[in-house]
Amino acid sequence: MLKGNKRWIYIAMPIFFFWFFGQIDKLGISIIQTDQGFLHDLGLTGADRNAKIGMITFVFTISYALSNIFWGFIIDKLGARKTGILGLSVWALTMVIGGLSTSYEMFIFSRIVLGMGEGMMIPICGKFISNWFHQRELGRAQSSWLAGNYLGPACGAVILTLVIATFHWQAAFFALAAFNILIVLPMFIFLTRDTPEEHPGLDKNELAYIRQSDSKESTKKLNFTQDFRYWIVWFGMLVSSFLFFGISIWLPTYLVGAKGFTREAMTGITSLSWLFALGFVLICGFLADKTKRPGLIATILFLLTASFLTAAILAPQPVMAGVCMGLAMGSQGGVFHISNLFIVKFSTPETAGRAAGLMGFTNILGGFSSYIMGWMVDVSGGDFGPSIVMLIIAAALGFAAYLFTLKKEASELKMENLPPKHVTV
Repeated sequence: MLKGNKRWIYIAMPIFFFWFFGQIDKLGISIIQTDQGFLHDLGLTGADRNAKIGMITFVFTISYALSNIFWGFIIDKLGARKTGILGLSVWALTMVIGGLSTSYEMFIFSRIVLGMGEGMMIPICGKFISNWFHQRELGRAQSSWLAGNYLGPACGAVILTLVIATFHWQAAFFALAAFNILIVLPMFIFLTRDTPEEHPGLDKNELAYIRQSDSKESTKKLNFTQDFRYWIVWFGMLVSSFLFFGISIWLPTYLVGAKGFTREAMTGITSLSWLFALGFVLICGFLADKTKRPGLIATILFLLTASFLTAAILAPQPVMAGVCMGLAMGSQGGVFHISNLFIVKFSTPETAGRAAGLMGFTNILGGFSSYIMGWMVDVSGGDFGPSIVMLIIAAALGFAAYLFTLKKEASELKMENLPPKHVTV
């Protein structure tokens, strides 16, 4: 059964868990910040408490985004496997520091270091996917690890809520450190290799299949920075990061503080929202491979995001508003997936790390989103309405940007479908 498909075990499975636990490390703070014990212990009280909470994600994403730039070059030189092992070790250490924090400043320091460690996630996966998978299965390969990207927080919301209720907020960080050391790190050490040629468990037929179209594809690709669509996708990711972090970080607080949800109901809606994102990822992965129109799909996703956010403001029932916010977040999960497909499309195996690193830099705007939303909620006396309107405007910008990719994408698809005798040079 696994004959000819071992790449899915050696690469897809490790990077699935890489993102599964990495995203809980990163976004589990949205659950933890609703715990009164956490807020009291770190002094997150007073009129500016939401701005301080937003600052936690702000410093993380700034560190995360800036580190993406140098991680891309390190991965292209050092290799994805060794870089991943290094990053995982940093994660585990920062989780322990976070759990031991006795002040707001110490916790902020742990999030800055965590951001530096996690900055290599997108470049590593872009490098692995580019090296290990056939061009025709890029959508499915990306979906395999992006599934962990969203399934992790969906499960993490439940896990963290139970751990905090049973023990305390510090235990949540210690548990996350243990998951990284005992599960993900051994997978990177024993299963992964930088290229298929280096792996002793891969047979010649599977290697031949992976490399089948390399010569054809390499003649088509120029430097990724020379394709204007890469920069449109880069801008789209900038907007998507603003939207995604704004919604995902503040959704639990929005549900509890603005809509009156209990902790249990908040956990259910939050987990459902991450499952929405997973659904969008899987559907978009299939449609991207089937239609070869990722730009069109991303355009539709930004339109859906604006529509869902508008519906959340107008919804008469709290549950309906929460579900609409979750669907808006899920739509941006689809955009993130499409953006990573573009990284592989516009780069070569040699430049995939750098292309992904520059794309990962766009997370910097997500940090501003979390802080600005916290500040706006404080200024508005706890009202989330103005900050959601801001997100709608951001979604409209993403929609407008992707419109410029549609004409060239359609012409390329038309050329691919022409019989060879009709193609002229």
